[in-house]
This record gives sequence, C-alpha cells and structure tokens, in this order.
Amino acid sequence: MTPLTTGAFDLPERLSHKADPKLIAGDERHFAALAECLEQSIAEVSGRLDAERRAPGGLGRGAMDRDTEIHRLTARLRTLRRFGLDLCLGHMVGADDGEPVYVGRLGLTDATGRRLLLDWRSPAAEPFFGATHANPMGLASRRRYRWTRGRISDYWDEVFSPDGFAGHAAALDDQSAFIASLGGDRSARMRDVLGTIQADQDAVIRAGSRGALVVDGGPGTGKTVVALHRSAYLLHSDPRLGHRRGGVLFVGPHRPYLAYVADVLPSLGEEGVQTCTLRDLVAEGAEAGAETDPETARLKSSAQLVRAIERAVAFYEEPPATGMTVTTHWSDIALTADDWAVAFDAADPGTPHNEAREQVWEELLTILTDKHEGDAPPALLRKSLLQNRELATAFNRAWPLLEAADLVGDLWTVPAYLRMCAPWLKPDEVRLLQRPQARAQAWTVSDLPLLDAARHRVGDPQAALRARRHKAVLAAQRERMDLVVDNLIRAVADSGADGDDGEGLVRMLRGEDAQVSLVDDAELPVADPDLLAGPFAHIVVDEAQELTDAEWQMLLARCPSRSFTIVGDRAQARHGFTETWQERLGRIGFDRIALASLSINYRTPQEIMTEAEPVIRAVLPDANVPTSIRSGGAAVVHGSVTELHALLDAWLADHAAGTACVIGDPAFRATPRVRSLTPELSKGLEFDLVVLVDPEKYGEGVQGAVDHYVAMTRATRQLVVLTTP
Repeated sequence: MTPLTTGAFDLPERLSHKADPKLIAGDERHFAALAECLEQSIAEVSGRLDAERRAPGGLGRGAMDRDTEIHRLTARLRTLRRFGLDLCLGHMVGADDGEPVYVGRLGLTDATGRRLLLDWRSPAAEPFFGATHANPMGLASRRRYRWTRGRISDYWDEVFSPDGFAGHAAALDDQSAFIASLGGDRSARMRDVLGTIQADQDAVIRAGSRGALVVDGGPGTGKTVVALHRSAYLLHSDPRLGHRRGGVLFVGPHRPYLAYVADVLPSLGEEGVQTCTLRDLVAEGAEAGAETDPETARLKSSAQLVRAIERAVAFYEEPPATGMTVTTHWSDIALTADDWAVAFDAADPGTPHNEAREQVWEELLTILTDKHEGDAPPALLRKSLLQNRELATAFNRAWPLLEAADLVGDLWTVPAYLRMCAPWLKPDEVRLLQRPQARAQAWTVSDLPLLDAARHRVGDPQAALRARRHKAVLAAQRERMDLVVDNLIRAVADSGADGDDGEGLVRMLRGEDAQVSLVDDAELPVADPDLLAGPFAHIVVDEAQELTDAEWQMLLARCPSRSFTIVGDRAQARHGFTETWQERLGRIGFDRIALASLSINYRTPQEIMTEAEPVIRAVLPDANVPTSIRSGGAAVVHGSVTELHALLDAWLADHAAGTACVIGDPAFRATPRVRSLTPELSKGLEFDLVVLVDPEKYGEGVQGAVDHYVAMTRATRQLVVLTTP
C-alpha cells in the first residue's frame, strides 16, 4: 500500500495498518468540517479586524477597549493562519458518551453552534491531558496526533476502560505519543509539545494563581514546558490576570534560552506574555559585567542592601532646618523651617522622589501665597514667586532632581554616604564596596538590583519637565481655544440667533468637554512606555534557584500581589542552595507558598543519568535527581579533545537533522547545527548531541559540579566527554 495522500492523514507505508477507514473515517469527516469552519473563521475575524481598525479611535476607556480588541483579533487571526487543521491536538471519548470531543489550541464553533474544537485551556479539556490508567477522569479512550507539514503523520490511541480495546487495537503502540516524541530531532527552537503534556505536568499548569507556586524538578522533568504552558493557561483562564490588570511576565535565565522558547507561547495562541531576563529590567543590564570578587557579590546580593536605597533617597528629602525670607514685588514673606516641613509632607506616600518634587513645590507656592499680606493679584504673585531665583535655588538644594545611576554611584564612591545608608556594614565591608570614581559607571550584574530599586524610588527625572511642558501646552491651547470660542460666540450673536439654540451653543463651547475634545494630543510630550516596569498580575520565573535575594526584590516590586510561578531545581544552583524553598522565599518577602514536585526525567536517557548522578551527589548528597524513563541505546563516549572536529563531522554526516552543542570550549566556532556555549548559558536548553570539553576545568566545589551536571543533562540522545591528554 502506498502512503495516503488525501484528506488530513498522510501515514507512511509502515503505518498502513493505521489507515483503516474504521479507525480514521470519523476523524476525516470532522477535519472536513473543521477546514470549512477555519476558512469561515479567518474571513470573519479578518472582517471584524478591518472594521475595528476603520472605526474612530475614541477617547479614554473606549480607546483602550478598541486597542485591546484589535490586539485580541490580531493574535487570533495570526494563530488561525499559522496552523490550519493542526490546531487540533487530538480527541477524547467519554466513558458515558461515544462521541469524540476534539481538543485544540483554540476553541472553534461552526455556524450552527456545533463545537468543533475545545480550547486546551478550558476546564472541560483537562481530562485530555490529565487522564491516567489510575485515574481515567471519566474517559474511555484518548487519541493524540502527530502533525508534519499540516498532515497527520502518526497517531496514538490510549484506552482506559477494559472493554475499550475494540476498534483501537491497530492504533495502540508499545510507546505512548509522548514517549515516541522524546526521541525526535531537536532544532534551534523548542519543539511543540502541547499535544503530549503529561498528567503530572498538566496538574501544575492548571494550579491556582494565588500566592507563590514553586515547581521543583531536576533536569528533563519538563519545568520549562510547565512554565511556558502555565503562562498561557493563566492569562486565558484567570480573569484576575488579564492584560488590563497587568498581564503575565515570563522571566528566563539568559538570551539563548529566550530565543530557544520564542515560538512556544505564540503556538499556544498567546502573544500577550512579556518575556525577559533580569538584565532586561534595567537599562544598564545590557552592558553590565560580572562581579569578579565573590565577597563583593555576596554583599550586593543582600535584600537589606537593596532596602538601603530608601535611606539614600530620604537623605535628599529632609526639609531645611532654617528658614529664609522670600522677596516679591510687593513684600517680603517669611518661609520658616515649619513651613518647609509642611511642604515636604505634602508628597503623596509612594510617589517617586522626582515626581513628588512637583507636589512639594506646589505646596510651597501655596504656603507663600497664603502668608502674603497685601492685595497683589494671585496670578501675578505666583508668577513673581516662580521667577524668584533665590527660592528656586533653595528648593533645588532641598529637594533636588535625582538620577538613579548617580545615587548608586555615590554609594560606591562616598564611604560616609554608604555608612549612613547601611549602618550595619562593617568598616572593611564598606571599603570593599568602594570603587574609584573613574569606574563609577562600570556596572556589574550585582549592581542591577540596586539600580532598579533606585529607579523605582527616584522615578523619571524628566517626568517633572514633561509635566511642566504638558501644562504649558494645555495653557497655550486653551488660550487659542478661548479666542476661537469668543469669535464663534460673536458670530452667533451677529447672526441674530437667540433663545435656547443660542444659549445652548454658548454653554457647549464654554463647557469642559469642549475644551478637552479640542486638545491636540500630538502637541503633548509623552515618554515611551516601559513594558517591563509593571505592575504585573503574575510573574513566572524559570531557573529561579539562581536568583539572589537582591534580584528577587526586582520582581517583587513588579508584582504587588505576590502571585508567582517559581520554577527551579535546588541541585542546579551554581552558588549553592542549602535552604528549603519555603525558607528562601519566606525570607525575601513571600507569605503564601505552595510546592509541587516533578520527579520523572522525560528528556535524559538512563545511560547519561547514570554517569551524571554521581557528579552532583558528590557535592549535594540530597540532590533531587529525577528518574529517567527511557533508554537512549547509546553509552556515554569518552575521548580526547583532539577528536572533536572529526567526531562532529561524523555525527553531522550521519544525522541529516538535529542539533549538537559543544560546551566548555570558547575557541570552538558555532555552525548552523552545532552551538558553542558555556555551561551557564546551556542551562534550560537541550540538544541531540552534547560534547563536553574538559569538564574538570568547569570549576571547583558546588559551582563546578553543578555546571558539569547541567552540561551533561542537556543531551537527549548522545553524550561525549572529551579531555585534554
């Protein structure tokens, strides 16, 4: 029999037994209806999107609603066009209902109201992922598809009831769809695994979002899969986390990781999740270098030192202890120390320093205006005060504009300032944190949490300038509008219009609504929005075991609700992790912590884990080493570094697809199918072939062992260890 070439199925010769019409005829009919529905849906969504784009922009909430709807329709249209029939992941049949229910990346309903696809994130779809033989969740059977270039190239049936084998035997395999997929070739991007999510992973994906959920698991347990799918699930299913309420932020360990997983969220029908690394949260992060001194890094990793930023800013918010005399064109006004204190108290709590400055200045002007004795016109008196250089100089000295980088730079270059802000530091620790003025801007990754805290506390130094410009523009526009309105009213009067019509027109032109609607927004100064500033409704953190207490403060500042998904493995912490998750997270500010554990290694073959386990247990006897469930059939190979290029050439010749990675050889130049990475940058990635070069040189102690262990467990098929003779 030749391979099928019609319909949705394109099964190869070796799977001809699965092409029996008794097995697939129902699916073919369903896919025919699905294809028709997809065509109609694409046309409908395109039409609605065009209509929304042509509609007037509106103002305020109406404009926001329009933008949100355009974003939603654009994302849905992109997903519909991207996938086609392979939106469908499979189907499930209930024990009490013989009709299959098809599960997809999106929900789809045809023109008659018939549900053709159930969204994978809906509660009704949970059994498709969560059913096991121990807990069938009401299913009699389940079918999962493998799609290749838009056609079904294989499928697997799983039967949960004793009498359910009839009609399924030809499609039952000795391997499940998931196990069969584990041996597939890797590429530069994470492959699509939605259709093969396992029950233990799905339970974590669908867990509630209140508080912090820690997902602890060793290499290959699917932590990253869980983190990504949970991001899409929560944003779709939890109304508290929608885009209008802050949305979801996904934080990965490094840029190669984000590039690797870039396709996953769009493939899940979700493009609204913001993704970043910790470096991306701070402008200085892109150029920040490593902190070379371990003791300096330890000191800067403290959340207590981050909190010292509050004292550093408060130093610039102390009211003057002495008064002054403010001279105006009409009289002298006494500005006392108590007046300064009252003005400084006018700043709203929580307002960044630079933005609060305007509030303090306005209060100061009000105090002076109220204390003035005389008949000076208020507008002219205010103008006189605004032009008073002595007053402006005193205020600028008392409440100066601050730059976050300057503030942190001063801590590292002025010992007395650091001692005042962090009085618990010992003298030798203060000296250790100091650096020459010439290097004040040579930021390290350990500085980033302090720069971030300073920027949140200080605020944008340009905000006040934009606010003044905003007021000036509005004042100028209102002045022009007043002239226009006066001319229109005179025209009405000259035309002889009277009565209700004339009075109504005058009221309309003089009303606030008219003045607002005539404002030209193009003239108003605006700042580019910081999409990573938050606040976010939920944050997902992968490889979270690496974060210092100081770095956690960067994320807590962006999620006041403390709603987090924290994914990591204590045994993969490069700098050690001797506490429990509850102890670590409780210390840095979390109060509601739940723990889920993943213990099955789906990725790494048993042959590799047999050699990797002793590496980590040598330094961490209680490491959470997961159990591998499959054999790769290839033993770990040991050899000389002189064999590197010959080995790679042979592997590339034998494997038309797949990716390899050389870890630990900075001199090796990457090629399209062979990466070159450090152990640290390999974290979170996976490759068909991994070649370790001189792993004994990765480092000593816990860090060296962790880097060695992490590098070994990146391989999904073959591991080669090369050493220098």
